[in-house]
Amino acid sequence: MCGRYSVNYTWPQIYAFSQPLTVPAEPARNVQARYNIGPTTLIDILVKTPAGRELWKARWGLIPPWHKGTRKDIKPHINSRIETVDTNGLFKRAYIKNRCIIPASGFYEWTEEEGGKIPHFISARDGTILAFAGIWERWRDENGEEVISASIITREANPFMSKIHDRMPAMLHPSDFDAWLDGTAGKDVLMKPPPELRGWIVNKRMNKTGVGDDDPATAAPVDPEAPPSSAPQGELF
Repeated sequence: MCGRYSVNYTWPQIYAFSQPLTVPAEPARNVQARYNIGPTTLIDILVKTPAGRELWKARWGLIPPWHKGTRKDIKPHINSRIETVDTNGLFKRAYIKNRCIIPASGFYEWTEEEGGKIPHFISARDGTILAFAGIWERWRDENGEEVISASIITREANPFMSKIHDRMPAMLHPSDFDAWLDGTAGKDVLMKPPPELRGWIVNKRMNKTGVGDDDPATAAPVDPEAPPSSAPQGELF
């Protein structure tokens, strides 16, 4: 699964990644870096609309449009498995009608070792933005407010990731962006080799959702034997 990730890109970088966007490059927008993004918080998603590609904000954790409960009743479906995303009733509609790309600077996974879980940060070896394949939905809560939500599609780990975890986000190459977003691409594009990845161990303080969300040190390599930092908890927006 993928339960935590980070974004650390500038407006020019995300603008170039998302081309062709429907908004102009200038004036540049303020893009907030986040280093410990957790479920149910707002994330960026790239979608295709009748006007063209647009960057939206979405709640991380898919909510099916037929959900009848309240926000408190919702189980956050942060991941959808590639094996069943086109057949599972929770995700099938979104897979057919509402695909998206979720930009990320890197993501976290854990290994089980003596002394507890060890967090690892994984990113593109060349430092470029990763393109997670995703799906999205619209839902109205008990007050009639529209909520756009999204889920990251996961796949079986490649040889690099299998040393850390048996699952990983499905990643897209720029040449497949159009076909993915317009629904013409099949699941085969999600099984292409991802960009070359790199990874390192990070501080255990990020084991708690939201801690260090505004601190670049959260994603920085540390000595595996180092104790958790006592730095203050970052704020989620």
